[in-house]
Amino acid sequence: MTSGMKDHWDGIYASKPVEQLGWYEDLPHPCLKMLGECTLAFDDPILDVGAGASTFIDCLIANGFRNIIAADISEVALTRLKERLGEKAPQVRCVVDDVTSPTALLKLRDIALWHDRAMLHFLVEEKQREAYLSTLKQVLRPGGYVIVAAFSLHGARKCSGLDVRNYNRSMLVDFLGEGFAMIACSEYTYITPWGESRPYIAVCMQCEQT
Repeated sequence: MTSGMKDHWDGIYASKPVEQLGWYEDLPHPCLKMLGECTLAFDDPILDVGAGASTFIDCLIANGFRNIIAADISEVALTRLKERLGEKAPQVRCVVDDVTSPTALLKLRDIALWHDRAMLHFLVEEKQREAYLSTLKQVLRPGGYVIVAAFSLHGARKCSGLDVRNYNRSMLVDFLGEGFAMIACSEYTYITPWGESRPYIAVCMQCEQT
């Protein structure tokens, strides 16, 4: 695990309430809409990478999903998540790991949905993107779904003191490569807790069955 990045994100999550962070959503409507496009059973394994303290996890629980894994490089972030979930926290398996240099994540198999809202765009080096994609393909089952949301080409160029890589639809499709079919695509504008507009692009794609 990259200690520098772990320390960075631990510091971010320790610095202020989660509700004041620049990516906080009360309800993650765009990704929830795409979740509705996926054919999933309630006990299918769902992996939220770069989960932080995302409310997407709360929504999964509320919708009846029972096999939820939240992964993040920041242990502080996952602690915040568990604190908010309270008595529901045992319903979620939390994994502290770095998707660009994974250990625990590589032990996962048969993931039905890989969800990433706002992590991929922080991976600006090609070797980081390659490791991310390799991990995704190793743990995702045939027929599994991928929901990825990232800063669009009209979006921010930096976030939380870090450079980001911006995307459009074709760039996300090219990144995932052959073997994935488009289910849905959406461009939307997220409004930060302090009122700043941040354009995003999100895709939902399905892995080939074989």
